[in-house]
Amino acid sequence: MELADIDILPAGPGDVPALVEVGRQTFHETFRDTVSEENLLQYLDESFHPDRIRKEMSHPESHFYLARINGKVAGYLKVNTGKAQTEPQDKTALEVERVYVKKEWHGKSVGQALMDLALEIARDKKATYVWLGVWPKNFRAVRFYRKYGFEVFDTHTFHTAGEYQTDYLMKLQMNG
Repeated sequence: MELADIDILPAGPGDVPALVEVGRQTFHETFRDTVSEENLLQYLDESFHPDRIRKEMSHPESHFYLARINGKVAGYLKVNTGKAQTEPQDKTALEVERVYVKKEWHGKSVGQALMDLALEIARDKKATYVWLGVWPKNFRAVRFYRKYGFEVFDTHTFHTAGEYQTDYLMKLQMNG
């Protein structure tokens, strides 16, 4: 599958069901073996509730993009700037909050296409750096971000409905 086969467009209100479905599925696939099922389901219900996604979409400094292959939703990207960033950072930074790709599309360049778009957005906005949070035991994701040049610069605590884990914060300096 080549990048040309992937269509990525800004997500709108009509895409909320697809965003909810991708978010729930990919988060569950990633964390089902590390968080109790009860806490995981509670987190999914809260974090990927349609009303919550609509509220996130309404923030003027948050942007969602859906990736489709042959009309099928394969994943999505959420980026934040300014006050939409989930943790205080430089106002000229861009946060990649979510690069979610359904497991069935892993290895098909969907994540690469979404990350390339995030970096293009960062360049367009003249961001000084791009940052993200990632679970250290998500080895595939950490390896993916390192290939782009992201480096660990800090950690933070991620709360999943009663359970806590320490995540890496990774950053990529932008050059001009």
